[in-house]
Amino acid sequence: MLERFAERGHEEILVLQDRSTGLRGVVAIHDSGVGPALAATRVHPGTTMDDALDEALRLSEAVGLEAAVAGLARGGAAAVFVGPAAAEKSRPFLAGYGRVLDRLEGRVLALADMGFDSRDLTVLARMTKHVAHRRGPGGDVAELTALGVLEGIRAAAERLESSLDELHVALQGLGQVGYRLARLLAAEGVRLTVADVDDGRAERVRDELGAKVVEAGAIAGVEADVFSPNAGSGGLDEAAVDALRCRAVVGSARAVLADARHAETLHARGILYAPDFVVAAGGLAGLVGDEDEMAVQERVADVGVRLENVWARSRAEGMSPQQAAERMLEGRKGAP
Repeated sequence: MLERFAERGHEEILVLQDRSTGLRGVVAIHDSGVGPALAATRVHPGTTMDDALDEALRLSEAVGLEAAVAGLARGGAAAVFVGPAAAEKSRPFLAGYGRVLDRLEGRVLALADMGFDSRDLTVLARMTKHVAHRRGPGGDVAELTALGVLEGIRAAAERLESSLDELHVALQGLGQVGYRLARLLAAEGVRLTVADVDDGRAERVRDELGAKVVEAGAIAGVEADVFSPNAGSGGLDEAAVDALRCRAVVGSARAVLADARHAETLHARGILYAPDFVVAAGGLAGLVGDEDEMAVQERVADVGVRLENVWARSRAEGMSPQQAAERMLEGRKGAP
């Protein structure tokens, strides 16, 4: 455990266990030096503490990169909670999380993520002031994230010399972001094949939008123009990358690459990859500070422009989009 912490250069790791509330989990702070670290908060009742640590380490790095892309003076962090109490997300459980944030004295701000949505964040905000929660125009973070993915897929369509209504998208994950994205894509005339570990979610999208449904384990191998991962971290492992039968990968799943080398594999195979931290940065557009809804929407639309710049550099310099995006961010973390 300590070796993994040292390798990734994190600032601090907190292992939590509160017997009074049942709160168990890991908070990983990658960097709070440029400003308070945004902590993507996930609830994974059935996973282990060891897996929670791995996920928190990857996720905290990804959020820091997103913040840099969005132009926020914020660092990256993650909170991953496990066990039965996490599934319930009771008020005592949320109060326990609030006390953890209070002890960190503003170094970490909670952010909604998988299993922990804006409604949970609203309740948490009544217990602690240390939350990243937009109040005012600009919409829900999940809605903004879905809009950002839509702009990313639109940019990919242009690169593929196509249009949205000609695309077939294989969409993985139909939670807060994935469901909204499915609706946006369907409205643009996109043909959808979808999958989720929750059969009910997939059936809802099938019934509402006419999408084709496949088993969760089969979605990566669907022959499509775009594969859009919008589920958990590490989903693009070696098996999934080998199974891909698409021309582009564009999704909001944070830290979706199980290993950095998979970005190079995608590049070598000629699959256009949109780095997750560039795509998901659209969801942070409402945290920049102004209350003008039009300005927020424009920042979300910038996802497509940023990806075009990444892909242009990737092609010009013969490197993967992941490497190009990381180089473009060098020295920019925390810049306005």
